[in-house]
Amino acid sequence: MGPKSDPASRSPALSPLGLWNPLQEASQFQSPLGPNFKSLAQEPFGLQEKQLLQGPVKPLDWRYPTVPEVQSELVENFPMRQPVTPGSVAVQCGENRVLVEVQQDLFSNGQLIQPTGLSLGGCPVVGQDPESRVLIFEDELQDCNSVLMMNEDELVYTFSLTYTPEALAGTPITRSDGAIVGVQCHYQRLQNVSSDALRPIWFPYASTKAGEEVLLFSLKIMMDDWSYQRPSYTYFLGGVINIEASVKQYNHVPLRVFVDRCVATQVPDVNSLPRFSFIENHGCFVDAKATASSSRFMPRSQVDKLQFQLEAFMFREGNSPSIYITCILKATIASAPSDAQRKSCSFANGWSAADGNDQVCGCCDSTCGPDGEFAASPYGGW
Repeated sequence: MGPKSDPASRSPALSPLGLWNPLQEASQFQSPLGPNFKSLAQEPFGLQEKQLLQGPVKPLDWRYPTVPEVQSELVENFPMRQPVTPGSVAVQCGENRVLVEVQQDLFSNGQLIQPTGLSLGGCPVVGQDPESRVLIFEDELQDCNSVLMMNEDELVYTFSLTYTPEALAGTPITRSDGAIVGVQCHYQRLQNVSSDALRPIWFPYASTKAGEEVLLFSLKIMMDDWSYQRPSYTYFLGGVINIEASVKQYNHVPLRVFVDRCVATQVPDVNSLPRFSFIENHGCFVDAKATASSSRFMPRSQVDKLQFQLEAFMFREGNSPSIYITCILKATIASAPSDAQRKSCSFANGWSAADGNDQVCGCCDSTCGPDGEFAASPYGGW
């Protein structure tokens, strides 16, 4: 079942000729009882009406106007951001013990990891410094599934520091990737002690988008300054995805576009699991409230465009690093004020509207009206 369009966005259904002509229909009628019955049936209308009914009717030649194809303008020589190795793991090797300190901002992206998701060869965190946000391991060299190797000059103890991200509370998503950091303690046979650590790397995920065609809607991934459509859909976890929803007006009265709801899935099926609904309840951007993210609607600058930022994430379960985003867009007459079912509300210490009418966001913590159903599959994708 597809989403219901707003009454202001509906077009009247017309026949191929544009209008129904009762005179033309009458002229094409053939009586099964013969010409005499036809003459008797038409005679009460008078001679003038009879001649009018039998006269030729010029067919209408009006057709729907052809919608011009809009070419997307892409920026040239788009620079891809390269991963930066964070210095968030420190190792100190003792005579018979190893001390490992891990910053909770493991990936240097502002997302703090939880101690329960981190282990050193199966050994849990033994200490934590809340002020500096550092997690501490201190274990024997022979513990925590360490591996001992020896060469001509050194003894090398190797550990695996493993981070397994947990889903954010109440959601199936995470904004950090898993990582395995190799930790090594090198001991020279002359008793000089040194240490070294491999540092984490991770793979970004690819994002896709989908749009609904009711009028002429579009949903685009934009550059950081919103000037052009972004040629790449690859992002790092925790990065900001700029998305622009718009509706083409052409000869229509001015329209105001809204994002009614959006859902993210791992496959191009909005009914698949896991899935994460980050805009719901007729335009309430719930992601920031559910996950403490920076996701939000931007202040509206044009009525036929609505821009919003989504903090990049991936699903905790599953093998695919990609997500599919399906949104339902709707448009109303621009002169109509926003209301509970036509709004764009963001959460940051309370709800606020992109149009400035914050009162319409008062229902975002309850129910703003009946919700429709997503279709069985997305309407399009990138």
